[in-house]
Amino acid sequence: MRFLSRFALTVASLAISTSMVLAAPALEVLGKDFEFPNKIEGMPSKLSDFQGLQINTFDTSDGVTLSYWEAGEGETLIFVPGWSANGAEYVNVMYLLAQKYRVIVLDPRNQGLSEKVEYGSRISRFGADLKELVDHLGIEEANFSGWSMGASVIWSYIDLFGTKTIRKAVFVDEPISIYSHSDWSEQERLDAGGTTTSAERMVAGYTAGAPLNSLVTDLKALERSMLKDSPYFVNSGAFASEFIKTEPEATRRVLFDHVTNDWRDVIAHKIDVPVAIFSGEESTNLPSQRWAASTIPDATLYSYTSAEQGDHFLMFKNPIKFTNDLTSFLER
Repeated sequence: MRFLSRFALTVASLAISTSMVLAAPALEVLGKDFEFPNKIEGMPSKLSDFQGLQINTFDTSDGVTLSYWEAGEGETLIFVPGWSANGAEYVNVMYLLAQKYRVIVLDPRNQGLSEKVEYGSRISRFGADLKELVDHLGIEEANFSGWSMGASVIWSYIDLFGTKTIRKAVFVDEPISIYSHSDWSEQERLDAGGTTTSAERMVAGYTAGAPLNSLVTDLKALERSMLKDSPYFVNSGAFASEFIKTEPEATRRVLFDHVTNDWRDVIAHKIDVPVAIFSGEESTNLPSQRWAASTIPDATLYSYTSAEQGDHFLMFKNPIKFTNDLTSFLER
């Protein structure tokens, strides 16, 4: 909270009127520069090389201060991170896309630099938070991209508010229903992407160190997250670790609700804009992404190979291919 108070004082000093959208340079908000561990041609070697990167805030209708990262100009592209993730992890993706787009990454409540609170830990509230960000920025239409749980947040947004403000939507490797019902056939489970029959055990494993096995959750995503098999992934992870202090108790609050939501009705009936779906050979979610791509009327599936880092973290491990594919989709 002391950090948020200091930030509020900083941006308040820049205000000319109460109606303007305030902005603060990332270096000013974070308080220091950062040198990335790997030098990659065409990418920033330190944070200060990413000129124009800002970290801003707004207050939700239920009194929560949320942070969002912003860079670039042009057509607006809004990213929603996955569970426990944050805008810092998008530093490479933002840098590449900000050459052509106005890129915004929302830190959901209880994640990243956003405020930690004991209420509103439901995907529906996260969807409302996204709507309030759009309203705060005065955006009439934008492209929306959700990774992992972030896709669920966009599905909730569509369920609650429709697609009026969405030009195109992008979903990256999120099961349609993580919870697998006991009366499902194996094909239904694969189509939905179900990986657990015990939300409680899954939540305990992710947040309290309880034992995990393949009957409790998808272990492949956990295993792939630990591989330092991409210099881009190492850089963005190091940057996030330096500035973001994740509180397990804060992130735990939304996880049960997230696991038990079933979005098949939204996928089947409520998405009427062009959609890109990203997954890959190293993701257990690929069958459900194929089902979604075959069900949404105007959807394209991008399936990455193992050599292309086609796992749950493909956009961070292979940001060059991802941003090129994403740009092609948005411009076609």
